[in-house]
Amino acid sequence: MTMHCLFLLCWFRCREKQRKEASRLQAVNRKLTAMNKLLMEENDRLQKQVSHLVYENGYFRQHTQGTTLATKDTSCESVVTSGQHHLTPQHPPRDASPAGLLSIAEETLAEFLSKATGTAVEWVQMPGMKPGPDSIGIVAISHGCTGVAARACGLVGLEPTRVAEILKDLPSWLRDCRAVDVLNVLPTANGGTIELLYMQLYAPTTLAPACDFWLLRYTSVLEDGSLVICVRSLKNTQNGPTMPPVQHFVRAEMLPSGYLIRPCEGGGSIIHIVDHMDLEPCSVPEVLRPLYESSAVLAQKMTMAALRQLRQIAHEVSQSNVTGWGRRPAALRALSQRLSRGFNEALNGFTDEGWSMMGNDGMDDVTILINSSPDKLMGLNLSFANGFPAVSNSVLCAKASMLLQNVPPAILLRFLREHRSEWADNNIDAYSAAAVKVGPCSLAGSRVGSFGGQVILPLAHTIEHEEFLEVIKLEGVGHSPEDAMMPREMFLLQLCSGMDENAVGSCAELIFAPIDASFADDAPLLPSGFRIIPLDYGKEASSPNRTLDLASALEIGPTGNKASSEFSANTGCVRSVMTIAFEFACESHMQEHVASMARQYVRSIISSVQRVALALSPSHLSSHAGLRSPLGTPEAQTLARWICNSYRCYLGVELLKSSNEGGESILKSLWHHSDAIMCCSLKALPVFTFANQAGLDMLETTLVALQDITLEKIFDDHGRKTLCSEFPQIMQQGFACLQGGICLSSMGRPVSYERAVAWKVLNEEETAHCMCFLFVNWSFV
Repeated sequence: MTMHCLFLLCWFRCREKQRKEASRLQAVNRKLTAMNKLLMEENDRLQKQVSHLVYENGYFRQHTQGTTLATKDTSCESVVTSGQHHLTPQHPPRDASPAGLLSIAEETLAEFLSKATGTAVEWVQMPGMKPGPDSIGIVAISHGCTGVAARACGLVGLEPTRVAEILKDLPSWLRDCRAVDVLNVLPTANGGTIELLYMQLYAPTTLAPACDFWLLRYTSVLEDGSLVICVRSLKNTQNGPTMPPVQHFVRAEMLPSGYLIRPCEGGGSIIHIVDHMDLEPCSVPEVLRPLYESSAVLAQKMTMAALRQLRQIAHEVSQSNVTGWGRRPAALRALSQRLSRGFNEALNGFTDEGWSMMGNDGMDDVTILINSSPDKLMGLNLSFANGFPAVSNSVLCAKASMLLQNVPPAILLRFLREHRSEWADNNIDAYSAAAVKVGPCSLAGSRVGSFGGQVILPLAHTIEHEEFLEVIKLEGVGHSPEDAMMPREMFLLQLCSGMDENAVGSCAELIFAPIDASFADDAPLLPSGFRIIPLDYGKEASSPNRTLDLASALEIGPTGNKASSEFSANTGCVRSVMTIAFEFACESHMQEHVASMARQYVRSIISSVQRVALALSPSHLSSHAGLRSPLGTPEAQTLARWICNSYRCYLGVELLKSSNEGGESILKSLWHHSDAIMCCSLKALPVFTFANQAGLDMLETTLVALQDITLEKIFDDHGRKTLCSEFPQIMQQGFACLQGGICLSSMGRPVSYERAVAWKVLNEEETAHCMCFLFVNWSFV
């Protein structure tokens, strides 16, 4: 009877597993069907483009007789030779009366559709983007056109009208958007709408001005039922509304752009996005011009951001309305937006928001701004928990920018996140907490990890995991006797993005703010933080000079290092600009004192960042067996040999395909093993001491930060219980095979693995040196 019950139980479990797998496969099949349709459309477009290029080639051969047309580059100064001739005729002023605006709108619609589905722009695949059922979509960037342009095509699980509503609300998803004002609305006879918009974008760094746009936006429905929203700049018009230049803003141009939204069979929408801009690169310092001339940057910041927002909202609609922290996803997105917006406001320091500049101390490396406007202070004047009144009546901002050489922004940001004690001052953290009345916080939840006196508690992340919202618990602040008013512990709300080293065109950000004890959705926030923007993206895909640039990046000489060449080849980035902005609440009579403190604090942070950046640079790491590749040191080679020998001793099989190699070859094979291999100490609280590349990817960390991660932090409760039950067997028998399960990366991402093996690593004296884990077929959930 017992065997019969067990059989039935196993049968039911198998059927349930089959049912879930069938449901998953059906969902994947639907995605593949929709993606196949998109790829067929893309193939048709490419065939048309090839035909067009063949025709153009024959035409030029016939009429130019081998001569090359010299044209002026639209960037700033350089003159290049090209097979295309770009003409910029001087048009007479356009009529901006209602009839004239309708004519401009229809012209904009036609030009937008020719870019979205035609061959008006030469599109090449976005570097690093590969279409697939789990991809964000098909993303392309322009090559050889005026300005910068990006295009994307994807499938989202929202109806067309909802998609249009989200995309029109630019400030809700475009982090660089300061404001969009609708100044006029004109209905059209065909049921469409013409809107006149004034839009402002924040400057990304203190070294550049902000920009603005005077736009026409046209919304209409095509004959096939597709919804279209197209937009372009209004310039050189008469007989209608105009927008004069605005102080502190550079007027940029948006060429015909927009969204084509088609209803999808079975629900959802297929969306085509085109963004095409001329960001006036001549208005910024030469070192920043690559940022304004890169279509990949535009794709990341605007085009792909739109797709991500749509996918995120669609995901939230299909999931539970409340997260484990008791917050709705929309509320957490709003907190992320407030952090980003507050940081941008402080960084830009617009006078119409109440910011004014304070005098410097003879050096202009750090800029100090002060803001005493009621709007800025609103929400900060709460009472202390012990009843003392709040007296802060000003907000001070200290900001600076610095150029970094040869350090990956994602790795530097990860270090700043995980090693706050390396650059932050506990007393200033305590001051910031007390100034905005931060009291004890009763947040509870699972920890991601504990790093140097700080505990990271996850709140939310986007479905592509390119952005994380988390709470940081800092302990031991305000510890001196005169700090009786200061909290003994404090909490920061923190936004972290740009952690993917392979994402071309993306910037890395770490923005944080002390949070109120209530942790309310409208809690007062004074954001501070870092923004690291890559400047050298190399030539865009399919550029004629791409091969030359890659060869130059790899030309490191006989004494060069592999880490440096790998970095240059993979990311093309050797320079970046870091912008720092820190906000402090203060009393009016203390402004000079706080300004002096803030100025020195930012300078100390700059010094710390420079020291860390030097330590993290690939050239330095190569010579010290550091972050990118540990290959070459005798200690690492010895450890690799111990790991492989112990595995063979206990399990009777080889860990590597070929183990009859020298120490360096064994280490290299171990480092590049497809499964995650990681070692931890045999202390009471085991911490990780080594991991191969797959192990670092699985934990989403670096060799530098690895030693701050404890073994118990990567397992859930079930995994910890299993490990505790198997630990005696590992120590006695030497190994144990663990069933598949779920663990957590250092960023809080769930990671599934098919099975795991744990074994004791013996040294030359046959004594236990450490414990090693092998996670087979792991993947992010």
